[in-house]
Amino acid sequence: SSRATTVLSKVGSAGSAITAAISARCSAMPANSASRTCSGVIFAVAFLGVPLVDPARDHVIGVLSVFGPEPRTWTEGDVVLLGQLAMPVATELELAALTAEFEASRLRWGLAIDAAGIGSFDWDLVSGRLAWDDRLLELFGYGADGFSASIDAFTDRLHPDDATRVGDVLQAAIDRCGDFEVEYRVQLPTGGTRWMVSRGRVLPDERGAGVRMLGAAYDTTRRREGEAQVARVLESMSAAFYSLAEDWTFSYVNAEAERLLGRSREELLGGSIWELFPAAVGSPFEEHYRAARETGRPTVFEAYYPPPLDGWYELRVWPAPDGLSVYFLDITERRRAEETARRDARRLALIARVSDTLSTALIDRRGGHGALQELLHAVVPELADWAIASLVGEDGRLHDVGSWHADPELRPVAAEYARVRLGALNSTAPIVDALATGEVVVVPDVAAAVGRGLPDGPARDVYWQLDPGTAVALALVARGRVLGAMSLYRDKGRDPMDAVDRATLREVADRAALALDSAALHEQQRRMAEELQRSLLTDPPEPDHSQVAVRYVPAVQAAQVGGDWYDAFLQPGGATVLAIGDVVGHDTVAAAAMGQLRSLLRGIAYSGGNGPAAVLAALDRAMEGLQVHTLATAAVARLEQEAVDRERGETRLRWSNAGHPPLLVLHPDGHVQVLATERADLMLGVDPLAVRREHVVVLSRGATVLMYTDGLVEGPDLPLDDGVARLAELLAELGELELEELCDQVLTRMRPRGSEDDVALVAVRLHWEDGPRPAEAGPEVVPPTP
Repeated sequence: SSRATTVLSKVGSAGSAITAAISARCSAMPANSASRTCSGVIFAVAFLGVPLVDPARDHVIGVLSVFGPEPRTWTEGDVVLLGQLAMPVATELELAALTAEFEASRLRWGLAIDAAGIGSFDWDLVSGRLAWDDRLLELFGYGADGFSASIDAFTDRLHPDDATRVGDVLQAAIDRCGDFEVEYRVQLPTGGTRWMVSRGRVLPDERGAGVRMLGAAYDTTRRREGEAQVARVLESMSAAFYSLAEDWTFSYVNAEAERLLGRSREELLGGSIWELFPAAVGSPFEEHYRAARETGRPTVFEAYYPPPLDGWYELRVWPAPDGLSVYFLDITERRRAEETARRDARRLALIARVSDTLSTALIDRRGGHGALQELLHAVVPELADWAIASLVGEDGRLHDVGSWHADPELRPVAAEYARVRLGALNSTAPIVDALATGEVVVVPDVAAAVGRGLPDGPARDVYWQLDPGTAVALALVARGRVLGAMSLYRDKGRDPMDAVDRATLREVADRAALALDSAALHEQQRRMAEELQRSLLTDPPEPDHSQVAVRYVPAVQAAQVGGDWYDAFLQPGGATVLAIGDVVGHDTVAAAAMGQLRSLLRGIAYSGGNGPAAVLAALDRAMEGLQVHTLATAAVARLEQEAVDRERGETRLRWSNAGHPPLLVLHPDGHVQVLATERADLMLGVDPLAVRREHVVVLSRGATVLMYTDGLVEGPDLPLDDGVARLAELLAELGELELEELCDQVLTRMRPRGSEDDVALVAVRLHWEDGPRPAEAGPEVVPPTP
């Protein structure tokens, strides 16, 4: 009963009847019983309970219960009475809970306000009485006795420079009975200054006049100091910074931003960026600014702003709740440096490409025409939209030899203009000036300089189809000699060549001219060397229905005279001697040694009438005795035929080899025999006493013998054994061809791009002797006294 009494006492007066009834019941019990049941433990026998229901939310919040120590029958009146008691008990419990929640909330708000350092005020506008809480008194530097409780307490502490502005804000709020917010400075008695922000509302009376102002104030000094520090940092930055408000007006600019934007702070602050800088409208600036606002994501970009700023800028844009913060840097010089670096890289790449192109074209023996055509492919479209190349011919006149256009559809038109233009140009044409001065001639208006001066006809018609805007003409000059010219054209929508482009073109032209001149000199030397080499080689005889074909092909490198040689002659006895050799080296010394060896071998073989092995042995000794200090490979073969051989339709081939590639024999049945031994004999010039071996093979009429030097079957791309095998297969494949054509096909198929070494070739075909000499063998050619 004591615990129930305690609980019911907390529900207010509505539970007093229950409390009294319980107390009376305990008092009426016997002493021993009361002490036993009321001492803290109740042995309940009878129980009645009803739910406590919250009428507002219609849900059970508890139970009101009564107990009895004796068995008892509860009447309907008991239940009704307890139910009636339950309603106020439930109401009182809900009220107690709300009160506790309100007190807790008030405590939390108080703690939050104290933690935030906020003070509150209440100003009676009718009586003029001003009430401040303790926090506000502390913020304004007032003690308990110094506060006058009037608006003077506020104005006395207000900084003089802020007084008028703050007064206008408060008066405006009073006049319209609205909210206000104002920031100001407070001068403290200690001499310090504190920044404050006040926010509040004016309450009206029934007539709408302001009668009361309620509000709060808090200290913003730290924030202000942080902003000042940030401002100092921003002002000291070497980069520009500005802020834009939500309405796109400037809210802050630092000194560097003033300088780069070309406007003072007074002009910028509060002004719209789109009005102050109209060129930004529709530009990447507006696009990125609005994108940052819409997406809420920072963005970084580079953009060009036209005059008066006339520069490239790198911008970093951060969206904020109240607008945008923009950091930007003038990168014009960096962009120019990068563009210069890119142009230098392109220029060097172009020059390298031109050098490679010219080298490839000249090495491939395409001559000046092919080299200049490749040059045009390299400079278009890098330096021009289309171009024409010209060469000075042997007649001393200029000839257009190539053209190229970036547009494939206009290439035939450019080619036609190159075909007909020189005949239509007059003496004042830019290309004439270029040839005369050797300088780069710039044509800013091609129509005025050329187009309108062309006579009616094909050249004029084709010119106006091309209709160029600007042009540059320059001569190709090397070693003081004009070799040709180049004419480069740009379309009207493209800027004219600047100084960098012209310098690049000049360097390209100089390299092209030097390459052409060097190629011409090399070709001249190559022809001279080839003529020298051929002058040492004689035409072969054509005896006994035998057809002899010879070939000599110099190396692809110009002026590389070599030691390759061949020979064919008749011995006094009528036998045909075939010889082929290769002196080590590729220079005039090798050529001279080759001439000596060839002459020695010819003399030894003719005068002695000996066989191939004896001839090579005698030659080796002669080289030693005559001090011909060189090394050489050689193969000598002799075609022999006695009467019995003629009757059988056969010829004997006697041969000896001094370290030379093996002879090949194509037999009439189509199989190819490689005349090689298991161990080759020494080359010439190693040991004058070396033993020379001799071999004989019987050939049927219709057989073909092929002798060659190693340049045909050996090179960096072809090992000797593989080359000999390939040549044998090719000889079998081409064996049905006429002998001269067979030699040409062998050279073409084995070395389609030429050889790095000289190539000498001797081929002999034995025609049948049972009739006249066949026409395909040509006339018989023998010495007058065989």
